[in-house]
Amino acid sequence: MEYRRLGRSGLRVSTLTMGTMTFGGKGGFASVGQTDVALAKRQIDLALEAGVNLVDTADIYSDGLSEEITGEVLAGRREDVLLATKARMVTGDGPNDGGASRHHLIRSVERSLKRLRTDYIDLFQIHEWDGQTPLEETLEALDTLVRSGKIRYVGASNHSGWQLMKALAVADAHGYQRYVSQQIHYTLQARDAEDELVPLTLDQELGILVWSPLAGGLLSGKYRRDVTAPEGSRHLTDWNEPPVHDEGKLYDIVDVLVETGEAHGVSAAQVALAWLLGRPGVSSVVIGARTEEQLRDNLAAADLVLTDEERSRLDKVSAVPLRYPHWHQAATASERLSPADLSLLGPHLNQ
Repeated sequence: MEYRRLGRSGLRVSTLTMGTMTFGGKGGFASVGQTDVALAKRQIDLALEAGVNLVDTADIYSDGLSEEITGEVLAGRREDVLLATKARMVTGDGPNDGGASRHHLIRSVERSLKRLRTDYIDLFQIHEWDGQTPLEETLEALDTLVRSGKIRYVGASNHSGWQLMKALAVADAHGYQRYVSQQIHYTLQARDAEDELVPLTLDQELGILVWSPLAGGLLSGKYRRDVTAPEGSRHLTDWNEPPVHDEGKLYDIVDVLVETGEAHGVSAAQVALAWLLGRPGVSSVVIGARTEEQLRDNLAAADLVLTDEERSRLDKVSAVPLRYPHWHQAATASERLSPADLSLLGPHLNQ
């Protein structure tokens, strides 16, 4: 297992993170997974044995049950892992049971600490943008929580480029704790993050944690053109996370994943994960599984090395046209592009 620095912090995280969204299976999360305590313990055991040192959860997963199971499973070995959680989503019926206000964040941290059976959270992430709470209030609350020892690092999740940049600017202006990472959706099927979020990451020295790196299973190899979807499948029906805008292109991508996997004697899922681990700015990929077999397969992706030719083929089949102003910059500003700019524009300059 490789360990990478998380942004400009001194923290080193494994390239694979154990995700816990399947833990609990309560409420709407039942369709994601229904991992009980026994299976959760087995999964975390396997992850730690493979070298994983970061476990990621959230207060919203199964209405807090995921955190409770995670805390129970990690009892007695809390010091062996880095623990990340999130808050911001609506967790109740009250007017203040959501958002990134000082009130909600401090209460959320206190509740998460209790459920996780710990005195501190290694990485506390703002789960989603809050356009109504002043960033000064959000970041001051996070800064206070860090100084109190209840959390150690702060990160963002699901922010746009301007929203994240504004948060970093406010933190710098006031001397508040700066986000060290962003947790985002980024896959071969959805490369939107490459427009703004990846360049921003490189320019501002953040770390990227990728959620749902197999697009909720769409890139696992189970979904194929002219093949009936697996029984119980959520995707390509009324489930739209992540949305599929071009089903034909999705199948083209999966075809290349399967062929590449066959060349290595591994699954399409491993190829998709290995592709992500080779992308600029990616610190760690959050994996989760319904079964032990799936988890073992995903963990093996840490050792898979793709050739330049294989990466090029995957890049090509999943490529999207440059959007404005990127196509204009590629045509007129190529002599003064930074490494952050080139993460997106570089492959287009010699075409």
